[in-house]
Amino acid sequence: MVLDRNMKIGLLTASVFAMAFFAFKKAVDSSEALPSFEKMVLHDVFVSEGAAVADVNRDGIKDVLAGQYWFEGPDWTKHAITPLKEFDYTTGYSDSFLNFSADVNGDGWADLIRYGFPGKEVVWYENPQGADKHWEEHHIDSLACNESPMMVDLYNDGVLDLVYGHEDTGEMMSARFPTHGETTLQIKPLGAKALPGSKRFSHGLGFGDVNGDGRKDVLITDGWWEAPLQPSQKVWTFHPANLGEACSQMHTYDFDNDGDADVITASAHKYGVWWFEQSQEGGEIIFTRHLIDSSFSQTHGTELIDMNGDGLPDLVTGKRYFAHQGKDPGGMEAPVLYWFELSRDADGKPHWMKHLIDDDSGVGLQVVVEDMNSDDKLDIVFSNKKGVHCFMQE
Repeated sequence: MVLDRNMKIGLLTASVFAMAFFAFKKAVDSSEALPSFEKMVLHDVFVSEGAAVADVNRDGIKDVLAGQYWFEGPDWTKHAITPLKEFDYTTGYSDSFLNFSADVNGDGWADLIRYGFPGKEVVWYENPQGADKHWEEHHIDSLACNESPMMVDLYNDGVLDLVYGHEDTGEMMSARFPTHGETTLQIKPLGAKALPGSKRFSHGLGFGDVNGDGRKDVLITDGWWEAPLQPSQKVWTFHPANLGEACSQMHTYDFDNDGDADVITASAHKYGVWWFEQSQEGGEIIFTRHLIDSSFSQTHGTELIDMNGDGLPDLVTGKRYFAHQGKDPGGMEAPVLYWFELSRDADGKPHWMKHLIDDDSGVGLQVVVEDMNSDDKLDIVFSNKKGVHCFMQE
């Protein structure tokens, strides 16, 4: 059969339209599968750059804690935790940089742990068990350094630890939660003195099993502390490594599916989101940096979690609004909130697709991702200089 010119043009046109249709359908199907979010502003005044989630009043509904307030779900009724203060985000900071919640004293009620300005105190506030009064403050340490301090079950024994730097000695510290009924945390250094990551304005801190021995190691941008076999062992071995520039939280995962733990970080005050590929050189663990994104700056809060239920962890982050009063690179650009969807190609190489959630919120110094309303969908909570936010997945 011989096709004339018009028939060839017609077939070509039909083919082009068919490809365009299937490409459009694929894009629509992909869009429909993506999580969408309802933006909720719990409080539109700057009170904290950290937030936590817990069932504060034990009614079975999750609440949000941010600095001097807790917000009662599901209607976000505001309650004071401490006497109220005012903060001007255009000139300075609050006294609440990062927040965590846990039952510190074992009485069955969720308490609030608050890291203040870097290099100042870390304290915890005791839940008054339903009484309408301010929460009692308990001192933990007068000097808590590094801008991404954390709370983690460091020894895999069910007991939580706070991890932060101590500038005076150059040590990384762990503050171990007390036994039932006690209020004082047990503080001890992880390793040798005069090591990086412990200064008041040090950036970058995280945990993960770097060497595959089943224990949680502690990471900073200059290397990692190897966890000992037993918690009673005093000294953690420090291994120097190049894990990039000043960043926010550091997360570990085998992104390239080759059997070892890689690291993902994001720039705290400049541009850049990266993953660091682990390999071996001369019997030593080394890392190679790969750029994920450099389109927005000040990614000072991150969380690594599976947002779409495909079995792979995704990265949730955004711009820390007015981190240095607009003086950082890109500091006056839109305060965006994104999640980066992780996938792998046939060779196991990781790829990330960026999805915009919002362009008028950003993040604070941390991002909390939890199912807030028991619908089996992950929601996003944070507090920053634009207020306290919850993005409820629809």
